[in-house]
Amino acid sequence: MDPTALLVVRCQLGERDALAELVRTWHTQLWNYARRMAGDAETADELTQETWVAVLRGLPKLREPERFAPWLFTIARRSLMNRLRAQYAQPPDEAPEEVPEPDPLDRIELLNGLKGLPLVEREVLVLFHVHDLSLQECAEVIRVPAGTVKSRLFRARRMLREHLVERGFHGER
Repeated sequence: MDPTALLVVRCQLGERDALAELVRTWHTQLWNYARRMAGDAETADELTQETWVAVLRGLPKLREPERFAPWLFTIARRSLMNRLRAQYAQPPDEAPEEVPEPDPLDRIELLNGLKGLPLVEREVLVLFHVHDLSLQECAEVIRVPAGTVKSRLFRARRMLREHLVERGFHGER
């Protein structure tokens, strides 16, 4: 049994130490996903907190502990989509006037390239390459067929490559 699945089972049995270890193991990856998708650290903090609350509520009902990673990212994605829907529903006069400046670490061209991608393409790149989810797991999280994930991944890589080439980076193909 993989270590995360074992931690999930121990959490379901009520072991507090296991829950702390589960959070330690996955918190950074979850926050990084939220940061890359939301675009700023403050929103990432809020989304990560919302996700952990939902995980705590749903963990006792998780029937397949070995599927924790896709389940976790599905919850995070749902929180992000709910937040985006709420933002898009706001009248223009209630919208934030200024987008916060990204922190200095995110000025790397690759991260800027990710930010420049449409949400659909950015999401599949982050899930597949950053969080090492399989095509099938990405499909489960995004709720599209695996073939759609493959085409989005192809398109996202092409768009990211074009962005980097525009900026003067000429890596090998």
